[in-house]
Amino acid sequence: MWGEALNRKRQLEKAVIFTGNHRLYGKFMKRVINEWPNSCLNALTDKNLNRRAWIGHAACALALRCPEDVTRQAWGYLTDEQRILANCQADQAIQSWEECYRKSFGIQSSVETPLLFGRDS
Repeated sequence: MWGEALNRKRQLEKAVIFTGNHRLYGKFMKRVINEWPNSCLNALTDKNLNRRAWIGHAACALALRCPEDVTRQAWGYLTDEQRILANCQADQAIQSWEECYRKSFGIQSSVETPLLFGRDS
């Protein structure tokens, strides 16, 4: 997720195509929540972090080994519709992760978010 792009132009082209395909992008977001449990715990419990951006950056890193700055640049090439669809996928992945997190700690969904995230929201 972090580091230098080996071939920035080529990675950017791939990232624009990848992030513009919300279904594929969403599949990799879901893979992130399953395959990167420690990173998700760190990033997705922090409500001060842009969790949509994080899950998108992580999905690009998993799929393309693309650094986050290239993913951020690719985002700028997407249409408004593509961004909306990608954000919907991110929201679904984050919601899915939150449900699994709650279940793993036995937290009922009706419990206030400060218990889920360990701080005032």
